Amino acid sequence: MTAEIRELDELADILALADLFAEIWGRTGEPPVGSDTLRALAHSGNYVAGAFIEGRLIGGLVGWLGGTPPHELHMHSHILGVLPGNETRGLGFELKQHQRRWCLDRGVNVVEWTTDPLVRRNAYFNLAKLGAEAPEYLVNFYGEMRDGINAGEESDRLLIRWRLDSARADAAAAGRLAELDVEKLRSWGSAAIVSVGVEGEPVEAASEARVLICQVPDDIVAVRRADPALARRWRLAVRTALGGALRRGYAISGATRSGWYVLESGSE
Repeated sequence: MTAEIRELDELADILALADLFAEIWGRTGEPPVGSDTLRALAHSGNYVAGAFIEGRLIGGLVGWLGGTPPHELHMHSHILGVLPGNETRGLGFELKQHQRRWCLDRGVNVVEWTTDPLVRRNAYFNLAKLGAEAPEYLVNFYGEMRDGINAGEESDRLLIRWRLDSARADAAAAGRLAELDVEKLRSWGSAAIVSVGVEGEPVEAASEARVLICQVPDDIVAVRRADPALARRWRLAVRTALGGALRRGYAISGATRSGWYVLESGSE
């Protein structure tokens, strides 16, 4: 079923989008972005878009322009939410491509946002499906979270930078971006700095290999609900391993569907 994606400027649509975000994030009565803010963003020419199936709002994406000299003009993409369901499969990708076209039409070539490095599907989506980069690890960026998905967690984030006019973004938009094969990387001598243990725990190892791989659990949200202490162990393990590798000069070259980040050293 094809979704209609369009910018939102009518008050009724803006109110519906705030309610949709509140439902998705488990914050009834306290949406992660209020309707007044959404209304102001739309009115001032920023990006507020919704996705509709048969007239029903089922997804949304919001961003605004930023950047002051000497930094380049870019869009900060603040929130993307889609109701779960088979009929919405692939809609996040379509929303991001709509945002990409919107930006390129206005001469904006870079979009940035943040993502939780422990959420496997988001890492794969951002780095493998969209062709974006993750240049920086941000420790407890928003402070302690209060929504129904992340409550009680420290908010470590990866900065995602999407270069809209790059060859990677073009290939990703056309579905031609090659995926990394972690098993092949293992056979070539990559070193695992974090992997999932037999009981779901993080197994850590130090390495200065040229290629590092770092695994995250299948569903960190489920881990938080079932075993908060284990979720905390994962937060600290990935903060130390992934964040530490970036600080030492490694760069994230991609992520796999099976939950592995791949990092490469800039030195020979």
